[in-house]
Amino acid sequence: MFLAIDLSLYITAIKETLFMTFVSSFISYVIGIPLGVLLYSTAKDGLTPNSAVYNFLSLLVNIFRSIPFLILLILILPITRVLVGTTIGAKAVIPPLVFSASPYIARMVESSLKEVDLGVIEAAKSMGATNFQIITKVLLSESKPSLLIGAAITITTILGYSAMAGAVGGGGLGDVAIRYGYYRYNQDIMLITVVLLVIIVQLIQELFMGIARKSDKRL
Repeated sequence: MFLAIDLSLYITAIKETLFMTFVSSFISYVIGIPLGVLLYSTAKDGLTPNSAVYNFLSLLVNIFRSIPFLILLILILPITRVLVGTTIGAKAVIPPLVFSASPYIARMVESSLKEVDLGVIEAAKSMGATNFQIITKVLLSESKPSLLIGAAITITTILGYSAMAGAVGGGGLGDVAIRYGYYRYNQDIMLITVVLLVIIVQLIQELFMGIARKSDKRL
């Protein structure tokens, strides 16, 4: 009976952790990629330099990146309640994860785009490509390996944040580790939870690194 209860507990926790991680990652990338492209484009050496827009976006990104996740989670509780109707459980962790990860993704996207050879961009311009075509056909395409490596780092970071959310009733493996392991002084449960998190991180890392290697034209 004890093993059956534990197994059910871990299965539910893994599902909640994966739900929080991948849903928030998807939404964060939907926001972060355009924001990163905008940062790149409006920078001094970008496609459409605009110091006012760049400085504003850069400041905004830096502010959200500077706030520790647990503090941000608590800080935006009113917004979370409006968006998902609750402040506890797996769904309630998604808004703070998105607020935390989107600026981080934007910076990673900006950095990846800056790695693209300027000669390739100039060649596209000389052939009459529009800025939109350069972004979609050249920049994002050429920086795909770097973006995928960044995705591996970002998603595993989000996974870590989702585990931290267990401290405030966020659900998932972090919640199991704190409620059933830490509060009940059960080291076995904490150890199993850590092992499961490490396995999930390794699987995500290997998946995205493998895709990145296959998409790298230099290899």
